[in-house]
Formats: sequence, structure tokens, C-alpha cells
Amino acid sequence: MNKWVKKSINLANSRGYLDRLFEVYPIEMGAIRGLPKGTKAKVKNVLKTKNKLHLIETLLKLSKFPIDDPYIASLRRHPHLLKKNPKTIKRIGKRLLSMGLGTILKLVAKPKSPSRQLGHSFKNWLLTKKYPFLKENEFKETNKVAFLEGSDKKLKEFVINELKIRSLKRRPDFILKTKNKFILGEAKFLTDYGGTQNNQFDGALTMTKIKRDKIIGIAVLDGIAWFKSNSYMYKTLNKLNRIAISALLLEEFIKKGP
Repeated sequence: MNKWVKKSINLANSRGYLDRLFEVYPIEMGAIRGLPKGTKAKVKNVLKTKNKLHLIETLLKLSKFPIDDPYIASLRRHPHLLKKNPKTIKRIGKRLLSMGLGTILKLVAKPKSPSRQLGHSFKNWLLTKKYPFLKENEFKETNKVAFLEGSDKKLKEFVINELKIRSLKRRPDFILKTKNKFILGEAKFLTDYGGTQNNQFDGALTMTKIKRDKIIGIAVLDGIAWFKSNSYMYKTLNKLNRIAISALLLEEFIKKGP
């Protein structure tokens, strides 16, 4: 097991890990979504008619559909499908009618999920640290600890054009220069086991396979992956000889090196 993996497991399973992690990934509940004027009356009237197609059409005009259903995006983006798929309309419409006006209005006004707001949290946290973010020319020439400034696209172009790594399919979340080494990192806050979260976990670990002269890839992982369990994530980390690390240890890693 890599020493940074071991340190991260010990940290995550000690007192106050989640409390400290809130500094990196703060959660703010979004405001209740405002509903267009007359929405309540329109939905109420359609519910009275029990017209499933008309009800779905009305609700698709709102920014938030009241239920999560994998077919909604197709219906929203391609309205002509509404009249071509009566069984789908019947299925979704039946569920909506069973919910009633109060529940529907409550759900369409529901704030965005906090998990969808985490994308830029890590990068915003990095900006609060003492390390400078430099433009490409300054970054290449500096002998001090620094991060490369730029968009995800810019960072990937640097990896391909300057570091000559053309096999990397994922965009790094950051490129760090320390002790004349380039550290490529991908950061993920994992909130649960299985499915999409496992895919995110595996994707981040692909970054750790990069190891060349003065170029190292790391995964900055936080959340449920580090907790002692029989999960796929924990078992994988327990055998990992590459660098995966909690964000809370990143400054120590920068000081001490790989």
C-alpha cells in the first residue's frame, strides 16, 4: 500500500474528518426554485382533466420536472416524441396524477441537488492556498511550487504539447510543479458506493498510472472511499501502490514530495 493511501485511510477514519472536509467541499442548499406566474393554476386545471399528455407538456415547460425518470430528457428535448409514445406518456402520467397538486408543486420548486454543485469546489479551495497559479510561460520557468493557470482544456493541451503525454484521455483537475516535478491530479468527492460513483473512482485512478521521469499522476479522493468496509473502492485502495490521497493531506504531500 502506498504511504499516502495509508495516511489518507488513517485520516478519514479518525475523529473530525468530515468536519474538516467541509472546508474543501462546502455544501450550500440552493434557493427554492421560483415558479412562473400562474403555474399553480395551470397545473391544478390540468390535474382536474386527468389528461396525462397535457399534464406532462405543462410540466416540461418548467425548469424542474417533478420526478426523476430517464425518459424525461428525451421528451423535453424532442417534443414530437410525446405523441409517438403513448405507453410512456401513460406510465409517467399515471404516476404524476397519483401525486396530487401539493406534491407536484413542492417537487418542481425543489433546489438543485448539492452534489451537482461540487464540480468547482476543489479548485476554488486550491485558490485559497498560498501557492501561486501561473500562466504557462511563467509556470515552465519557475523553480518554486506553483499550479498552472487555465481551463481544463488548457491543462490537457499542456499535458499533450509540453509534457508529451498523448495517451491521457481525461483532463487533469490541476497541474502542480514542485521540486522540478510535474504532478498531474484528478480530484473526486465520492458520496456513495456503486454505479456512477465507482466509475468516477476508477477514472480518477487512471491518472495514477502516469509515471515518467519528473512526471507523476495522482488521484485526490475524498468521501466514502476511505472508510473501512468491504466495498470495491476500499478494497482497491487497500491494494494500491500508486498515489491516491485525501485533499486534506495535499499540502503535506507538496512539502514532502511523493
